Amino acid sequence: MNFQGSRRRGEDGIAMVIDFLLSNARLVLGVGGAAMLGIATLTVKRLIERAGRAADDEKVEQKMAESWEELSLVSASPTMIRKGIEGMVMKHVAKATKQQKADLYQQPQMSSLEEQPKPESKSKRLQLFVLSLQEHLQQYYHTRAALSPHEIRRAQSLALDICTEIQGFLHSRHPDMPLGEMSLGGSLLDDLQLEASLWRLIPGEETLLTHPLHWMVQRVNLEYFPRGRSYWDRYLVGGYLSAEAVVNMFNKSIMETVNWPSISSTLDCLVRPVLGGPDLRLEVKPGSENVGADSSDQSLFISMLPLLREADVVLTAQPELTSPWLNAWHLSLYPWETQRLAQLDSADDGCRRHTLKILKAVCTLNPALRPLEAAPLANLILHLSDGEGNWSESNLHVRFQQCITELISYLEQGALHSYFKPAVNLLSSLSEDQVDQMGFMLYCAVSEPEILLI
Repeated sequence: MNFQGSRRRGEDGIAMVIDFLLSNARLVLGVGGAAMLGIATLTVKRLIERAGRAADDEKVEQKMAESWEELSLVSASPTMIRKGIEGMVMKHVAKATKQQKADLYQQPQMSSLEEQPKPESKSKRLQLFVLSLQEHLQQYYHTRAALSPHEIRRAQSLALDICTEIQGFLHSRHPDMPLGEMSLGGSLLDDLQLEASLWRLIPGEETLLTHPLHWMVQRVNLEYFPRGRSYWDRYLVGGYLSAEAVVNMFNKSIMETVNWPSISSTLDCLVRPVLGGPDLRLEVKPGSENVGADSSDQSLFISMLPLLREADVVLTAQPELTSPWLNAWHLSLYPWETQRLAQLDSADDGCRRHTLKILKAVCTLNPALRPLEAAPLANLILHLSDGEGNWSESNLHVRFQQCITELISYLEQGALHSYFKPAVNLLSSLSEDQVDQMGFMLYCAVSEPEILLI
């Protein structure tokens, strides 16, 4: 009891130092600087726990050395974060730990009747930590990242029913519009059929835009097939099929014209368009008869994505991604990325897609990491797969921690290049403040990865 009381007093002393450091960190050092202080806090916490288990000076020194070794794990932080911080952290933490050590020596010796617990070996503690993280990841996957089979069937059924209703409406209102069959993918896709002899898809590198993901769709052979021969000629801007004009057409034809109350009544659910956004999105809420003990009352959002296909090239009409060139079409790498991940997992029964779902859920639920979308995370795993062969389910915790450290490295460099289009930097849209916020969270997760699974 005396030992526990002495330990709490020592912790209070250190807590005051840490509170002072962290409270002033953002004012003096900025968000990035506070990251190192946050890790120092975690290190001191472990130092206290280890020192408390030691009965003599030699063991205290050994435990302290192990704790400072953990602090070196984050020594690869950016220059802007390291500069001027390490000295201040060492000064204040060393003073606090010195006081804690003195308090430990002042405590009375334990009674001879009390059995001295054997100190756990470092390898055993590490093994317990690994198993704990593995269990946390599995639990997080099933509760936060993955949908239940019932929810998946419900979402697919509703999406297919709405897809049928929309396609029937378009065929009745615009019988001359050449549309392919709608299909389900990452989104509800609507294939546009272009006459092969009238249109040419031009890669972004070959246009004045010079952006690998911003393609143009050019109208060709006008001397033989004059304007008006193709249905899509009405959406030409400067000799190119305008993605913005196509999206505006579907917005008026579907979002503002379809009788959504009638469809809601037919499907026994509430279907309504989400207006005001850049994309064509529907919100679907289950009807009263569909909500039960085994049903979810959460809303389902369906995005309708006008899409062009030519061989393995998929172009989408998403002006928000190609801005300020609103007439350009976005080259979607999503089919290539998902196909590659599926091939790799099938070849070695790996957990790459499992890991990706966990990372996506972590970033979605964590405000600091929310700017990281699915594409950078998928490419992170693809790059990592080139150098790491063991992606078994039992190795999930190792790959998760490795993803954290690799992501820190990419943020330090300010670039994560696309796996299939290396000229594309998937982190280019992040602001300096967003990078600092992510760095703060990820640096803390280096030694305590469970904080991302809260």
